[in-house]
Amino acid sequence: MEEAFEKKRRISPWIIIILGFSAVILAGTLLLILPFSSRTGKSVPFGDAAFTAVSAVCVTGLVVRDTASCWSGFGQGVILALIQIGGLGVVTAAVSVTMLSGKKLSLFTRSTMQNAMSAPKLGGIVRLTRFVLRGTLIVELAGAAALAPSFVSRFGAGGVWYAVFHSVSAFCNAGFDVMGSETGAFSSLTAFSSNAAVVLPVMLLIVIGGIGFVSWDDVCTHRLKVSKYGAQTKIVLAMTAILIVFPAAWLFFADLKGLPFGERLLSALFQAVTPRTAGFNTCDLTSLSGPSKAMMTALMLIGGSPGSTAGGMKTTSVALLAANVVAVFKKKEDAELFGRRIKPETVRTAGALFVMYLTLFFIGAAAISRIEGLPLEGCMFETASALGTVGLTLGLTPGLGWASRCILMLLMFIGRVGGMTFVYAFLPLNGRSNSKLPVESVMVG
Repeated sequence: MEEAFEKKRRISPWIIIILGFSAVILAGTLLLILPFSSRTGKSVPFGDAAFTAVSAVCVTGLVVRDTASCWSGFGQGVILALIQIGGLGVVTAAVSVTMLSGKKLSLFTRSTMQNAMSAPKLGGIVRLTRFVLRGTLIVELAGAAALAPSFVSRFGAGGVWYAVFHSVSAFCNAGFDVMGSETGAFSSLTAFSSNAAVVLPVMLLIVIGGIGFVSWDDVCTHRLKVSKYGAQTKIVLAMTAILIVFPAAWLFFADLKGLPFGERLLSALFQAVTPRTAGFNTCDLTSLSGPSKAMMTALMLIGGSPGSTAGGMKTTSVALLAANVVAVFKKKEDAELFGRRIKPETVRTAGALFVMYLTLFFIGAAAISRIEGLPLEGCMFETASALGTVGLTLGLTPGLGWASRCILMLLMFIGRVGGMTFVYAFLPLNGRSNSKLPVESVMVG
């Protein structure tokens, strides 16, 4: 058995994850170019269908065509299915079918699942998968039930579809909406900025989806006994709270001053939640100040938490880097968080991710700026949105040429499968060496 497992390992789990996402994107593209996928009954250009499929599977929400105005009911159903598969993860979705058929999972499949879900250990991965599937169904149904009264009262019986679509899109942190035919193309949820019955459930769905499946499991297991939570769960919850409260306070006092108090508070909270990494908006982002746009760009790059439906470099990575800075200033050997010492290799991985995301973000923005002749600041907002799988836009994406769209698609793909997954997939499996080079002192600072 072990020999067979090692033989299979020649095809690394990371390559399987990438191939799985690629296959679903291709299938989605082929379905979306069918004539009956569009409202006009004519095939949508391959490039537009491919961009939409990539954005849906990578749960981003950047679009070149308004979802409601362009796609038929069938097309919207395809997009929703792609969002659900992408949110759960292609491997998780595929394994769930195997589990429902009653087949046992091989050791290699469980190992792939561990990598796909960012689970801390191989043991219990089947139980965790069942928990994720059951929890996803419950949360999405509850979200649809909470949204249905508002949508049905406004759109009639069709409001049920609106409730289901936006519940799944919000939980999967996708940012796709089907409001275009009712409230204007690319309008997102701006028509509901003062409707707490819509805004609050969507925010809650985004936060729950972005916390991460492992942290879910920890919280549901220990409930309110916070002291028993693992260090990762504590970091995730603390960072999530910090990255909502402080940006919301900034937006409340720095922008949105012309709104009534209640709507101003809802809008500030929503715009603080959605950059990590949902993509809905309830106000005109182009009207925000420069510092607020810069803050949202940073939030998009940070993203959600490991093993979640969200993208980005992850809240834990930022927390570990901050802890490492504190450790350096205090002249401590290791970073520490919540009474626990963090492994040096984990901190190094966080640092590598940080550099990788910043490099991709800036190079992508510079390339699009050069190709399209657009201001760099606006392009940086779009590339951060793509790499963080967010979907927020300043209105530039629909007007970009094919080369710039390809850059955004690549960034969305890397952001969803994970930066380290993408790197490990193309590194040799047996590249480690026990030999070490001589040590040399280098001055810094």
